[in-house]
Amino acid sequence: MAIPRLILLFVASLLLCAPPAFAEDPAADTQASSDEWGGGDWGEEEEDKQSPISGFIEIAYGARTQSNPWVDRNDTLNEARLRLEYSDYFGQLYVGYKGDFTIDDLAWDDPFIDTKTREALVRFSPSENTDLYLGRQILTWGTGDLLFLNDLFPKDWVSFFAGREMEYLKAPSDAIKLSYFNKVANLDLVWTPEFDADTFINGERFSYFSPLANQIVAAPPRLSTEQPGSRLDDGELALRLYKNINGYEYALYGYHGFFKTPVAFNPKNGLNYFPKLSSLGASVRGTVQGGIGNMEVSWYQSRDDSDGSDPFIPNSQLRFLTGFERELVSRLTLGLQYYLEWTQDYPALKKHSPLPDQEPEEYRQLITTRLNYRAYQDKLTLSLFVFYSPTDDDYFAMPKVSYRLSDTWSGEMGMNLFGGRDDYTFFGQFEENSNFFARLRYSF
Repeated sequence: MAIPRLILLFVASLLLCAPPAFAEDPAADTQASSDEWGGGDWGEEEEDKQSPISGFIEIAYGARTQSNPWVDRNDTLNEARLRLEYSDYFGQLYVGYKGDFTIDDLAWDDPFIDTKTREALVRFSPSENTDLYLGRQILTWGTGDLLFLNDLFPKDWVSFFAGREMEYLKAPSDAIKLSYFNKVANLDLVWTPEFDADTFINGERFSYFSPLANQIVAAPPRLSTEQPGSRLDDGELALRLYKNINGYEYALYGYHGFFKTPVAFNPKNGLNYFPKLSSLGASVRGTVQGGIGNMEVSWYQSRDDSDGSDPFIPNSQLRFLTGFERELVSRLTLGLQYYLEWTQDYPALKKHSPLPDQEPEEYRQLITTRLNYRAYQDKLTLSLFVFYSPTDDDYFAMPKVSYRLSDTWSGEMGMNLFGGRDDYTFFGQFEENSNFFARLRYSF
């Protein structure tokens, strides 16, 4: 077990960062001196300027709640992380950077010490009502809570299932984003020149169900995939048109690209790949009965399988979501969502599928519940998020406890619990990957 090594590295990192992190605040010294000498004004005060550099140091560990016969190691998270952030303005030009330097004891083929850039962008305004974002950035839109219909920007499902901070669910995109604002409606247009896939489950850290093997599998070998090309027409284009009317936000969406995970299979070369996808959608969000309500719909057109007859490519779908969130009593919030996937050309899918009994229902349903409770001046947060599918008869539960010890120190503990009647359903396949995790963070 490598926990002691990571703890030593964590402490060493704190010491290395001691000058910026632990130095006494000059403003505090000035205030103390002023109090001692009767509050006199001892000269012209300089304007405080916040440092453009910030970040955190974090240590995290997680382990399975039960043995997994397909994976050698019991731990699912074992890392120390240094985050550095920089943001500043140079006239009208904004520059932002977020980078992670990670010591990961569970790294597979990647280096034990790794660096990843989450943000490296510039932003400026070519005109009075236009903003342009260039570079690596985190992109998100839509109304769902951990359910994504029209948000087809990359996600990191390994981080999500392992218990990393929730921000790591959103993976970065190398893109150009144009935002245009006017009285009629606002427009966001995002072009990703080269396809950005999800960080998907490939067997390295978590086992999964393989339809080809008809059983649970894990690496080695990890899931092999064929990436889209690097030509101009192999990129992604996403659009959102939105407007606020009487306190309700209405939006229309469009996307042209690929499925974000390799859900198709090429029998000729034995590789999974990312089939072509186009989508159109709409959403509305606003106040309802003392809470916040939302509805969202999206049409997924599987361009490589228009009639649903190819069993190795997903069919087109209509996806629908409705949700409601409200504070039940002081500091206790309840959120509910209902989600539906309606698979098109379903008879053709069943007819040509090599495993027709293992195909999801034509109308796959999912219900989510979120409970959040805050206490002790919002220092303590208790939360529970549960996915449950009545059609698949499987679930995913995430209980968490977060505590902010001070402005700099915080910690979180939680569990990711999977289960289901069958091992081929979406959540049921991960039952042996159920885990607990804990993180400790120092921010500077």
